[in-house]
Amino acid sequence: MTGSPTEPYVVVMPRLGLSMTQGTIVEWNKDDGEWVDKGEDLFTFESDKSAIVIEAPASGPLHILVEAGKTVDVQTPVAVIGDDSDLEGVGGSGIQTKREERPSTEAASVARDEDHKGIEASPRARAQAKARGIDLTGLRGTGIRGMIVVSDLETASLPPTIHATPVARRLADEAGLDLSSVTGSGPQQRITRVDVERALAGSSTEPQGLTGLRAIIADRLSTGWRERPQVTLTTEADAVNLIARRDRLSQELGDKVPFEVLFVRIAAMALSEFRYMNATLTSTGIKELSDVNVGVAADTDRGLLVPVLRHANQLTLAQMHQSLAELSERAQNGTSLPDDLSGGTFTITNLGMFGVDAFTPIINPPETAILGIGRIVLRPTAWDGRVALREQLTLSLSFDHRLVDGAPAARFLARIRELIERPSALFGVD
Repeated sequence: MTGSPTEPYVVVMPRLGLSMTQGTIVEWNKDDGEWVDKGEDLFTFESDKSAIVIEAPASGPLHILVEAGKTVDVQTPVAVIGDDSDLEGVGGSGIQTKREERPSTEAASVARDEDHKGIEASPRARAQAKARGIDLTGLRGTGIRGMIVVSDLETASLPPTIHATPVARRLADEAGLDLSSVTGSGPQQRITRVDVERALAGSSTEPQGLTGLRAIIADRLSTGWRERPQVTLTTEADAVNLIARRDRLSQELGDKVPFEVLFVRIAAMALSEFRYMNATLTSTGIKELSDVNVGVAADTDRGLLVPVLRHANQLTLAQMHQSLAELSERAQNGTSLPDDLSGGTFTITNLGMFGVDAFTPIINPPETAILGIGRIVLRPTAWDGRVALREQLTLSLSFDHRLVDGAPAARFLARIRELIERPSALFGVD
C-alpha cells in the first residue's frame, strides 16, 4: 500500500468524445475488495472507437459496482475506491444498491474457504449462493476470466437475457420479431438496429463472428457508410516542393519528420479557412466547430485507431512532430489515453506507404470529411511549358453530401492541393 484515501473516489465510465454514449467493461485488473494504488491499471473498457486501459485515480480498496462484460452509459459509476465503511456517504442510487448487496467480509471469507472449492466465483457470489441454496456447479460465469458473479445467480434459473439496444427492441416490437432468433453484432453480441433490419429483410450481408475491437470497428464503419451519403473527389498534386520542405524541416529538428506532420499542418490551415468542412450534424442542424482537431489513422496490431491531434491550427511544426510521435507510440503499444482517441473534427489517412494511389476513405462519424493520401511517385507531367518527370501524389477527399455540396468540397480540396504545391505559403514564417 502506498497510502490511504481521505474520502471515497467514485470511478465513472469515461466519455471519449461527443459520439460516445456507452462503454463495455472488458476486464478488471484488480479483484473486488483488493487494494489498488493510484496510477495502476484499473480496468479495460471498449467504446465505439477502441479498447482503453483506465488507471486508478486514487489509492484504496476497490469496490466494483459494474462487473466485466457489462455495457453502461457514460458517466455511470463503475467502482468506488475507498474504505468500505465510507460507501454509505457516497451519493448515487447505483452505489447504494451495491452497498446493500455486499455481504460482510467474514461471510465472504467463510464462503470462499468452505463452499464450492475449485470453482471461480466472487466472494459476494459465494456468500449469496450459500444463503440461497444455489449450486454453483455448472453455472456459467460472466465475470473476469469466466468468474461467477452475483448477476449470474439472478439468471441461473431464468431464460438467457437478450441484450439489445432500445431502438432495436422498438423496431422488433413493431414488426413482431422475436429477438431470441436474432444474432447481435454489437459489443458483447448486443443486438443493434442493423441486426433487426437485417433479420426483417431475411438476409445477411455482413460477416458474423466478429468480436472485440474488430466488431466495434466494423459496426462503426458500416454505420458511417449506411447513414452518410458519401462522395469522393480526387485530384493530383505536385509534391516536389513539399518533399524539399520536409527534408529541410528534418534537418532543422534533427529528426526525420513523417509526411503526416506536414499533411496535418496543411489540413489544419485549410479547415480554418473553410470552416464548413470543420463541422458536424446535430439535432438542431449543421454546427461549425471552433476547435480544429485532426485525427491521423494508424494501422496497429489491434486494428485501425485514429489518434487525434487537438488544436492543430495552433501548434508549431515542432510541437506537431512531438505530439504525433507520442500519440503514434501509445497507439502502437495499446496504451492510448482516453483523450487520444476522441474529439476529432477531421481525419487524414495515408496509404501511400503501401503503394496505393487513390482510394475511397470512409468518413469517421460524426465528422464531415476525411482526406486520403496516396503514394508519392514520379510521373510525366506538364511543367513550365514542357513534359517533365516530377514527384506527384493523389488526394482523395470523401465528404458527407448532407452537409457539404460538391463545389464547396472541391474548393477545399483545391486549397489542400495548393498548399502542398506551395508550402512556403504555409511554413515560410516558422
